[in-house]
Amino acid sequence: MTEQKKILCVGFSYCAAALVPYLQKLDWHIMATARDGARAEALHELGIEVLPVDGTELLPEQIASVTHILVSPPPDGDGMDPAYQLLSLALAHHTPSWIGYLSTTGVYGDHEGAWIDEDTPTGTLGARGLRRVKAEQNWRCLGEANGHCVNFFRLAGIYGPSRNGLVALQQGRSRRISKPGQVFSRIHVEDIAQILLASIERPNPGRAYSVCDDEPAAPEEVVRFAAELMGVDPPPLVPFEQAELSPMAKSFYADNKRIRNDRIKTELGVQLKFPNYRDGLTSLWQAMQTSSDSPSDSPSDSPSAFLPTRS
Repeated sequence: MTEQKKILCVGFSYCAAALVPYLQKLDWHIMATARDGARAEALHELGIEVLPVDGTELLPEQIASVTHILVSPPPDGDGMDPAYQLLSLALAHHTPSWIGYLSTTGVYGDHEGAWIDEDTPTGTLGARGLRRVKAEQNWRCLGEANGHCVNFFRLAGIYGPSRNGLVALQQGRSRRISKPGQVFSRIHVEDIAQILLASIERPNPGRAYSVCDDEPAAPEEVVRFAAELMGVDPPPLVPFEQAELSPMAKSFYADNKRIRNDRIKTELGVQLKFPNYRDGLTSLWQAMQTSSDSPSDSPSDSPSAFLPTRS
């Protein structure tokens, strides 16, 4: 009898929520960490086993039956990686088949709009990028020291149901900011799910993947297209210097690069469902015509709701 596969989602993120339904259809057992009762109850309603955590390290026996692990939480402002602190002891004594670490394209730094890939030397890094680089290094060292297959998924700006520029326009919080030459990469959450599934099927220890669509684009172009789909006027164009962005939002604009995604296609065999923002937004708008697309839990001041966020 084949052993049932069991995944532990450390931090039940937007990406984890997109992946889990596919795994449930394949009869996987799903576990997720939770810090409070309300979160635990919501997970139970989704058919997910809850692993309560309080910040202390997990013991090996608590994850002894886990075959796969998906890590979502980012490092905090002090550079501490809560997931690494939670799992490092247990993973010194237990070896799952696959560990997926959700990182960000911020680890590439700034390249002044040039095309780059996973092997391009790092450009100038801000504080957030430096924290992520350190986190990746720690997970890589943990994997190499203990024989784990750790794969890194460097996520571009995530969008999808309830988290997209259409919803931002509906809520009146969309902004159209102009910084000539600036582009961002994006990725639909459903494509993230299929990339993770493909990696689970083809584990490659230490391998990193740029998770983005085929077409980097200026943020104001994406807002304009969303408004066109909805038949509304786009927000006025505001020069970057006059935009009064928060320090977090400004940090996104410090990086300018075009990211190649060849590796997810050649190594994982992925064919993107939404290869550009037009396909993704059009599909989301069509879905919104037939069902109510609820707003995201917390409004973001990142450009057009398409910049990298917590996964």
